[in-house]
Amino acid sequence: MRKFATVLTLTAIGILTACQPTEQNSTTSVSEKAVEQVQTSSAIQSESERLNHWFADKYEEQLQMSPMMLTFLGRKDQYDKIDDMSEAEEQRQLAWQAAAAKELKASFDYQKLNDESKTSYDLWLYQYQEAVDNDKFTEYGYVFTQMQGIQSFAAQFLMSFHKVDEESDMVAYNTRIIGVAKAISVLLERAKKRAENGIRPPKFAYQGVIEQASALINGVPFTTSDEETDSALWADANKKVASLLKDKKIDQKKADELLATSKKALLEHFLPSYQALVAWFEADIVNTQDNASGVGGLPNGKAYYNARLKASTTTDLSAEEIHQTGLNEVARITQEMEAIKDRVGFEGSLKEFFTFIKTDKQFFFANDDSGRQGYITETEEYLAQITEQLPNFFGILPKSALVVKRVESYREQDGAAQHYFAGTPDGSRPGVYYAHLSDMSTMPKNEMEGVAYHEGSPGHHMQISIAQELTSVPQFRTQANFTAYAEGWGLYAELLAKEMGGYQNDFSDFGRLVNEIWRAVRLVVDSGLHAKGWTEQEAIAYFKEKAPVSSEAIQSEIRRYLVIPGQATAYKIGMLKIISLRALAEKELAEKFDIKGFHDTILSGGAMPLGLLERRVNTWITKVKST
Repeated sequence: MRKFATVLTLTAIGILTACQPTEQNSTTSVSEKAVEQVQTSSAIQSESERLNHWFADKYEEQLQMSPMMLTFLGRKDQYDKIDDMSEAEEQRQLAWQAAAAKELKASFDYQKLNDESKTSYDLWLYQYQEAVDNDKFTEYGYVFTQMQGIQSFAAQFLMSFHKVDEESDMVAYNTRIIGVAKAISVLLERAKKRAENGIRPPKFAYQGVIEQASALINGVPFTTSDEETDSALWADANKKVASLLKDKKIDQKKADELLATSKKALLEHFLPSYQALVAWFEADIVNTQDNASGVGGLPNGKAYYNARLKASTTTDLSAEEIHQTGLNEVARITQEMEAIKDRVGFEGSLKEFFTFIKTDKQFFFANDDSGRQGYITETEEYLAQITEQLPNFFGILPKSALVVKRVESYREQDGAAQHYFAGTPDGSRPGVYYAHLSDMSTMPKNEMEGVAYHEGSPGHHMQISIAQELTSVPQFRTQANFTAYAEGWGLYAELLAKEMGGYQNDFSDFGRLVNEIWRAVRLVVDSGLHAKGWTEQEAIAYFKEKAPVSSEAIQSEIRRYLVIPGQATAYKIGMLKIISLRALAEKELAEKFDIKGFHDTILSGGAMPLGLLERRVNTWITKVKST
């Protein structure tokens, strides 16, 4: 088809040339120029197509290095394997990236690429450089914490992502149980090595790891009391085998054999690895400090924190600049809060209003199962209402479904942040918005609407689903993850939802501001902890002063910042960039500005660093101006 298109184009040029004035020199000049333009366009198309084929091959090579990523994508390649978590494998993959980057530069002419392919080229090299920068501080990151680490995610991965449709899938599941055990052992050795060098997460992180790991080896088959309930993985294994039996994929004899293998893997591999993990953390916890501090106090800690800020925000903003931006945003949002307080007729200070919405029963569901279901049901209703408005603000819409769920009991934490897990690109597994509902006093009604829009639509679910479903860019871009882009969009989506008809009462709109000032406070607190020597208690005090958030949620947040330095700054920095790009587009395009076009421009290229996003928007502005 491409060859025919070129022939037709040249034929059209011939017809146009025949219609030109008869002056020989003029006709020749126009014809030569047109042919040159076609040749240039053809060369750009050819080089871009060649590059996209290269990306497809290279990304497939990269995917094969991560069996777990293949599973996330809904594929069953290497379905019986868990990723190699060793330092040697990390170095091997970094060397592979280096070779791929070198090959990319040597094999393609950047100037012959179209705009989209130039973005792909730049993004591939950006990801490689990011890996190089991260490698400089690879020994600084905490291996296991209460927020991250395979100790809790391993079970969730097997339960939620490893689908069992055939007998062979269950065989793979059982083999993966053994793989998880090996990964835990490998990562424990890495944690021990870092501890020897003085790199330990705070005491509360140790306590969280011990609690989460212990929960997974509690219950049958790890304990045999008749009063014990099934452990999470044993219950899941039984559920999966029962489904195969029900669908007549296996008979009872095979079901018994599969479960016997599951039990053997759990008892002989999973249990010992988790016992060793718990034992070491219980023994080493004496070496941790009660008063947690940021990474700035570590040797070369300042450089490490700056590297984490760059990785999280994809900018060169300094800790001081981020801190000041946070202070400015907190002041601005506080003024908006004051206005709503006055509008609802509350007589008293803003601090007193904070107390009112944090304690008055009208703002909370009952702390029981009916209240928990109420939270889920109302969240679903908010999302359904906003979904009806999506076609008015977006040209590209996601195909993947979204469900709202309570976090599994073995990893649920009072006051912990809600979060989203993406579905598969083909829609076979929906996206999931998870909420921690163990303590409903930490889940105020007036904030739930904004959080639903952030995690669901038009936030993470929409952005990630659209990215995964893209066919116009190389696959590696559909899976790219940049926190400033993704979380910036999520926070922008909270504000956008107001334009879309959300927040129909002042209290819900105040809840939106609570969520926003929460993210602004993060800029101040994260940089305070890691660059200014703030203590955990100082950070908690500042948070309590500026935002009406429960004490449990604040403590959970501060402890999150302490173990994942820099990450929390990405939300507000990303949001501010998207808002500024929209303002620029509205100013430059005036009556030509189209909100659907702007949003599609932001979302149709997948996640990317903010600098590349700005270039993308500027290119769109130029194209719209020329039409």
